[in-house]
Amino acid sequence: MSIGWIIVSFFTILVAIAMAEIVSAIPTSGGPYFWSAMLAPPRWSPFAAWLTGWYNLLGQVAVTTGITFGLAGLLTTAITVKNPDFEPKPSITIGIYAALLISHAVINSFGVRTLRYLNNVSIVLHSAGITALCIAVLAKAPTHQPASFVFGKFIDGTAAPSDDENVPSIGWGERASPAYVAICGILLAQFTLTGFDASAHLSEETKRASWSAPIGVVSSVGFSSLFGFFVLMAFLFSIQDLDTTMDSKYGQPVLQILVDVAGEDGALALFTLIMVCVWHCGLFSMTSNSRMMFAFARDGGIPAIFHKVDERFKSPILAVWLAAVLSFILALPSLGSTVAYSAATSIATIGLYISYGLPILIGLVWHKSFAAMKGPFNLGMFSRPIAFVACCWIAFITVVFCLPTANPVTSQTLNYAVVAVAIIGIFTIVSWIVWVHKWFTGPSEEVAEAMRLGVDASEPGALEDREKKEEERRRTAEGVSE
Repeated sequence: MSIGWIIVSFFTILVAIAMAEIVSAIPTSGGPYFWSAMLAPPRWSPFAAWLTGWYNLLGQVAVTTGITFGLAGLLTTAITVKNPDFEPKPSITIGIYAALLISHAVINSFGVRTLRYLNNVSIVLHSAGITALCIAVLAKAPTHQPASFVFGKFIDGTAAPSDDENVPSIGWGERASPAYVAICGILLAQFTLTGFDASAHLSEETKRASWSAPIGVVSSVGFSSLFGFFVLMAFLFSIQDLDTTMDSKYGQPVLQILVDVAGEDGALALFTLIMVCVWHCGLFSMTSNSRMMFAFARDGGIPAIFHKVDERFKSPILAVWLAAVLSFILALPSLGSTVAYSAATSIATIGLYISYGLPILIGLVWHKSFAAMKGPFNLGMFSRPIAFVACCWIAFITVVFCLPTANPVTSQTLNYAVVAVAIIGIFTIVSWIVWVHKWFTGPSEEVAEAMRLGVDASEPGALEDREKKEEERRRTAEGVSE
């Protein structure tokens, strides 16, 4: 995991740099869906937006699933600390997951004004709170592992429990190759380093957006990589007994490390801080998710009813609850699958990175037109090589994250990420050929209008409100002139 984090961070920064060059050229709030439409030639612009939009939607839904379903698992695990007889059945976990989704949907529907304050709380918790936690763990740990253990110890955790006691469980390291296990191990690192396009969503609200927005994209990955590495090192160096941690009675290695360091009561306090941070992540994941659906509905990517904004609460309530329902549905396979969380994170990572990679690929293929519109963040002669490496990395993780992570492969251990990714791919292409090409035009006109008016096109009702004000101002001016 330690070496994997470094490798993933390096290639993700290259993806961020390639994306930053696009953000500098097109400093709009729309994100990948808008960039693809603006970069592609007019003939292909609607299809590029259609394909990118659907993969971005898949990734957004799956990210909400991965975060909030993971939190449900953490909650059931925390219950076992003081209640050892409690059995966290899949049905209980899915019920807690549903309750968490409802809490996020309610706040995003009726508490939009509180999101800004919750965001400030989240920033403090994730920065100061987690930093204090890591320092406390390192300071309190009775012993520390050597660097040779943290960076050199290889563990194959891909063996699924065998139904036959006489048949030993073997992992992919023995059946295939340790390299395959290492590749499986980078999934969570790559999943963690997603969402850095969020810096671009605020580009229209910042000064010198063509420079500050790309810097925000790159720095968000850089700081996340460094901070994540610090958190990872704090826990790895603080492992007391590897076997106890891996075979924890709680079923959660991080919780076991905290228990070994701070005792059960102290561990629950620290674990609660982690869970509160994850709850905030799930909340704002749904915010981003619903806003993407809101914008996509505005252009006909999904039914227009999800573009409706509640006038009282200033929220796209239907889009919010669509995000909640789809996220819940995506986790239902957990009732019969032991690798549901891994599959959800795979789908999220693949979906989002495909949506990141498509505009980068378009800029690489039609580079002359892209070069003509570049902003101050210009990579010059390194532009195409970096874009090429970024696209290759995205293609690589798209394939490997669809592969099974547990051995043997059964109906309970099948990685169903490949099914979800393939369904979206087939649906978008077939639907485009059959009927969508007749009416879908993409967001190009909307982006141009948002840029002209200087508003955030993904903010529910922002474009419409500004257009109304512009119309009222025009009418007033006409009345004065008469």
